[in-house]
Parts: sequence; C-alpha cells; structure tokens
Amino acid sequence: MRFTRNKLVIGTATTALVLSGAGAALAAGGGDDDGEGKATGRGADRARAAALAIVEGGTANSVERDSENGATWEVEVTKTTGKTVDVRLDAAYKLVIIEDDSEVNDAQDDAGDE
Repeated sequence: MRFTRNKLVIGTATTALVLSGAGAALAAGGGDDDGEGKATGRGADRARAAALAIVEGGTANSVERDSENGATWEVEVTKTTGKTVDVRLDAAYKLVIIEDDSEVNDAQDDAGDE
C-alpha cells in the first residue's frame, strides 16, 4: 500500500509540473509584439467574415480575442483603400467600434516620408 501511495504522490506532482510548464509555454509563445495571441478556429473565421462584411471588403490580416470597449474579437483589416483598421466585434459578431490601426498606419506614413 505504501509503495502505491508514493507512486500516486510522485505521479500527481509530475503531472502538476508538466501542466504548469505547458501553461507557461502557451502564455509565452504564439503572440505578436504586444503580447496578444492570434485566434484560430471557427469563431475566428466568423469574426473575420463579419469584419470584412462590415468594412465591405479588403483583407483580414489577423484575428485576436479582445476586451477593449466591451469587444470579444479584434480583426485587423486592410481596406480596399489601403488603410488599415481594427474592427472590434462583440460575442455575437456585431460591430462594437472601428478604429484606425495606428501602428500600421504610422509605419505606412513613415515609409512615405522617406
């Protein structure tokens, strides 16, 4: 009985260490420079389609989970005019707000100054 209890304790401790390491790896990896991860899957696909319908075309560059302005999703879209915007959507994929993607637009403006 004692041998089995020791195995159980060691097994539980090992599992906890493995799971905590996996959680740290997920938190640290897979994101862009601002620490946000890219979303994938059916929900992200729906957010991408909704954002493109709202801005009437363009290219969806990335989809992320978001919480700004009460949103659930953020889709970065380059409109057909070349301007890049962040389309924030709620959990029902309805528009919350469209904002200039200042990081991308600032870089485009800087490139034009050279």
